[in-house]
Amino acid sequence: MKKVALFSLALVSAASVANAQSTNGVRVGIRVGGTLANIGGKDADMVGGYSGDLNYKLGYNAGLSFQIPLSSDGFWTLAPELIYNRKGFENAYQITGADLQTSTAIPAGTNRTNLDKFEYENKRVLSYIEVPIPVRVNTAPGGSGLYFELGPQVGYMVASKREITRTYKYNPSAGDSKVPDGVDKSKEDLASFDIGGVAGLGYQTAGGFSVGVRYNQGFKSLFDTKNVSATNEPKAFNRAFMVQVGYLLPLGK
Repeated sequence: MKKVALFSLALVSAASVANAQSTNGVRVGIRVGGTLANIGGKDADMVGGYSGDLNYKLGYNAGLSFQIPLSSDGFWTLAPELIYNRKGFENAYQITGADLQTSTAIPAGTNRTNLDKFEYENKRVLSYIEVPIPVRVNTAPGGSGLYFELGPQVGYMVASKREITRTYKYNPSAGDSKVPDGVDKSKEDLASFDIGGVAGLGYQTAGGFSVGVRYNQGFKSLFDTKNVSATNEPKAFNRAFMVQVGYLLPLGK
C-alpha cells in the first residue's frame, strides 16, 4: 500500500503544481522516442536467471508531457510526464568444443552427437507506466533554447514478456534446429513499483518543438524485498538511455 500511495502522490503533486500556476506559460504536448535499456547491480544476473552477459535491449517510449514555469522569466520550469516505456534486457551465450558434452546448460536428453555449437538467447521486455518529474534549467526565456534537467521518477510495471530460444548447430548442418520456448508473461518474480531518477539535456524551440537525451537510473531493487533486510537485499536496478522528440502547445491564453 505504501508503494501505491507513493505513486499516487507523485501524480497528485504534479497536478497540484500545475493548478497553482497561471495557465499563461503552461504547455502540454506529447513526447515519443527510443529507449536503450538494461539492468545493473551486483545481483543483476539473478533477474536473467541464466549465465552469460546481460545486454542492452532497444525499446520505445511515448506519452504526455507538460511544461510549467517556476520563475517569471521561464528560465526554471517543471517538466512532468506520463509515459509508457518499454525497458528490459537481452541475455545470450554460446557453448562450443568439449563443453558441449558436459554442460548442464544444455537441456537433458539433447542429441549431442556431432553437435558443433549450442546458442542460447533470452529476451525480456519490462513495460512501465512512468512519471518523471524533472526540473529544467533553460538557457533562453520562456523555456526555450538549450536545457538541462534533473529529477525523480516513479514507475509501475504493467507487463512483462520473456522469450527464450535455443539453437542447436550440428556438423554436418543438415540437423540444425532452433527451438523457441514460447512466451512467458508472468511478472510476479519482480517488484511492481520502481523508484529512480532522470538526468538529461536537450533543445526546445520557442514554437514548442524539442529533442532531448536522458539517462534513467533505478534506485529501488527490481526484486520485491519488503521482508528482506537492507543488508541482505539483492541489488538489481533498471537503467536506460532515452532519446525523445516532442511538441508542446500553450494551455489557455
